[in-house]
Amino acid sequence: MEALGELLQATMRTRHLTAQALADRTGIRTPRIRAFAQDGADGPVHPTEPELAELAAALALPLPQVLAAAHVPAKMLA
Repeated sequence: MEALGELLQATMRTRHLTAQALADRTGIRTPRIRAFAQDGADGPVHPTEPELAELAAALALPLPQVLAAAHVPAKMLA
């Protein structure tokens, strides 16, 4: 499992959120969130920069932490 997947799973577990609940908060489809949580950023389904920003906001995580977990340079969102 990749770093993004580990971060998402740990944070969702801590905040008692399911993939469906996170999808409701972000507008990202549930299967995509499940794929990100299971496979990380390097799996067959790649998160976009706006999706990473939405996930960070919905989970109250610092955006640079989410970007680092997804191996995306922070300057890409500037």
